[in-house]
Amino acid sequence: MHQVYIRTYGCQMNERDSDQVARMFLDRGGYTMTGEEAEADVILINTCSVRDQAEQKAIGKMRQVGPLRYTKPHVVYGFLGCMAQSRGDELLDTIPHLDLVAGTQKYHRVVDYVDTILTKRLERRMDDERFSIVDVGEEQGSQNTIRDQTVETQQATAFVSIMQGCNMKCTFCIVPYTRGGERARPIPEIVDEVRRLVDQGVKEVTLLGQIVNRYGIKEFPTIGGLSPFVQLLDQLHALPGLHRIRFTSPHPIGYRDDLIEAFRRLPKLCPHIHLPLQSGSAAILKAMHRPYSPERFLEICRKMREARPDLAITTDIIVGFPGESEADYEATKEIVRAVHFDNAFIFRYSPRRGTPAADLPDEMQLPESIKEARNHDLLDLINAQAKEKLAAEVGSIREVLCEGYSKTTETRLTGRSPQNKIVVFEGPHDRLRGELLPIHIIETKGFTLYGELA
Repeated sequence: MHQVYIRTYGCQMNERDSDQVARMFLDRGGYTMTGEEAEADVILINTCSVRDQAEQKAIGKMRQVGPLRYTKPHVVYGFLGCMAQSRGDELLDTIPHLDLVAGTQKYHRVVDYVDTILTKRLERRMDDERFSIVDVGEEQGSQNTIRDQTVETQQATAFVSIMQGCNMKCTFCIVPYTRGGERARPIPEIVDEVRRLVDQGVKEVTLLGQIVNRYGIKEFPTIGGLSPFVQLLDQLHALPGLHRIRFTSPHPIGYRDDLIEAFRRLPKLCPHIHLPLQSGSAAILKAMHRPYSPERFLEICRKMREARPDLAITTDIIVGFPGESEADYEATKEIVRAVHFDNAFIFRYSPRRGTPAADLPDEMQLPESIKEARNHDLLDLINAQAKEKLAAEVGSIREVLCEGYSKTTETRLTGRSPQNKIVVFEGPHDRLRGELLPIHIIETKGFTLYGELA
């Protein structure tokens, strides 16, 4: 029995892709999963290319585990995912012991490729020359291969991939080049997957897509004024036993009236949206190829809060994009103050090879010192808003979906409120996992709420 170790960097979609690969190894037979790299016969790293730091972490990790081959000559090493897609063959030169490079449309081929490499190595047919497999080609229908999951006992939540790829081509983003164009799974297949998850005890699903609220816009028809994404939400909402629906990551362009109205009429849709702003400057948004204005962004937030008054809004913001002036940065802060976000991910602009923004003139690229200063300044503003939002929760009773033990201690349980805020509470342990519980919020520390069973 060969043991497989998978390390994942990056987004929730990468986590879901890794889960699918693990499931395929288990279904194949002859493989088990391990959380210890030293025990592994197969070491796979699922990579991210959104920022250079993520790539360097993956490369550093692969170099770190390389010496295992001295004691286990048959071990197979592989890169999967976005960095594998963007760098391809050159990774073989970067990592001499690398055996496999599988791109974002090839997750379903990984087990076959590992089988081939492992068989050759165990038969000692690889001593004289290096044998490796690199597959980063496009493959029609690859979006339909991420469909099966391994569900733990009392698992409360699950991610469901509903599409792959992106057509937006934001100038700072490498995702359209690593994930390809938008490709959607059929609605019946997604509903069937969620139904199976509910039958196994899952109460909350998060729908995943690069721009999830553009799901099926090119492939499937609008029916009765409802986009394919809202049609999907309607069908999932009708499933007995499913209590909560979330989705990430959307784009402002996908918030049309039918989706806004869905939040008003579908109570299972959680009152939380992650709505990437990126910049509050009209000029910078145009340079980013983000097809909305600051005014339109504010309009979406206003309409969403009218539809769901208890809505929490989080966002992504990039500081230091090429050409960003002090006035552009102040415009971003104005939007942040106006929306009063519940939280945000702040990123310093990082040039990604092959993207239009990386090719802008050097004089437009901002010094790291300015990026760092703006990052800290904006983070201080966002953190102050987030703590204010959390403080307002004290004294309320929130329905919390218990996900199990707290990450820091097994004497407390943890879960999330409908607004996606982390709640830690005391309770009879284990048997509450997977249950929806009324929790009285009694205090907040850092960015966590603490409560007790109401």
